[in-house]
Amino acid sequence: MDPISQGIVGAALPQAASRKKSVVLAGVAGFGAGLLPDADVFIRSSTDPLLALEFHRQFTHSIFFIPFGGLIAAAIVHLVLRRWWRLPFRLTLLYCTLGYATHGLLDFATSYGTMLFWPFSDLRLSASIISIIDPLFTVPIAVLVGSAMAWKSPKLGRLAVAWAVFYLSLGTLQHFNAREMAANLAASRGHAPEDIAVKPSIGNILVWKTIYTVDDRYYVDAVRAGIAPRIYPGTSIAKLDTRRDFPWLDPESQQYRDVNRFAWFSQGYVALDPTVPNTVIDVRYSFLPNTVDPLWSIEVSPAAGPDDHVRWDGEREDGRPRIGEMWRMIVGG
Repeated sequence: MDPISQGIVGAALPQAASRKKSVVLAGVAGFGAGLLPDADVFIRSSTDPLLALEFHRQFTHSIFFIPFGGLIAAAIVHLVLRRWWRLPFRLTLLYCTLGYATHGLLDFATSYGTMLFWPFSDLRLSASIISIIDPLFTVPIAVLVGSAMAWKSPKLGRLAVAWAVFYLSLGTLQHFNAREMAANLAASRGHAPEDIAVKPSIGNILVWKTIYTVDDRYYVDAVRAGIAPRIYPGTSIAKLDTRRDFPWLDPESQQYRDVNRFAWFSQGYVALDPTVPNTVIDVRYSFLPNTVDPLWSIEVSPAAGPDDHVRWDGEREDGRPRIGEMWRMIVGG
């Protein structure tokens, strides 16, 4: 999720486990530790645009790295704040480990994909029960965490954790509602889907993007699940077939390997952009959930050499003109 959410959830769990006299320091330690796993964003290459994708949400987000991450966070806290820090190292380690542990699990709740079991598996797992940004999740937790610090109240930290669990549970229920609507929509079209994926649209758990696969085509729609359910029909697009779509691409070339890397990152949901030549898109993400207008893509060049990488494009769509349309979907218009 976004850094603010990661930090405050990281603060909430240590606060909930702390005593009154240490609730402020527990929150500070947990906040910093909750942010630390995203230090992997600094792993990048000026020549390989996909290296950052491979390492983001990799080893730093693994459940097996939690003890090491907590130890690193605790060491940083004691080193940086040693003149003001009043907690023994064992408590700092406990609070930092609790804060660090929330990060990968919270990212797993989104649809982006997290390698929870690295190094034993490189599968990008995603529960798809909450958007990467959701104010209804974040704001109440932030208020409770801040109040817990102001009033030195572990109970408020526990309320913050309870709200997080409740909201994620509600997201899980909405996930199943959206999936059922997608299955019914496919059946109404006479389709027998090979698979169905649903993910919450940006900032809410009411409107969901649905993707189901039939005969090597993705069918993309949006549904408003739960209260006042509604379907927003979308479009369809052919699955990427590298040999068909790029017959000139050498299977031994770096670009060919990069296309496969991008498909792995996108959990297989890749297609050829219908509007931009030689461009592969991640079908999972678009500002409007019933479209395939991508948030990011890669461009393959016929003129590239055997060792040249693809070009990454992460600034494809400006969502501001569509805010009104997105809001109408959320309110059921």
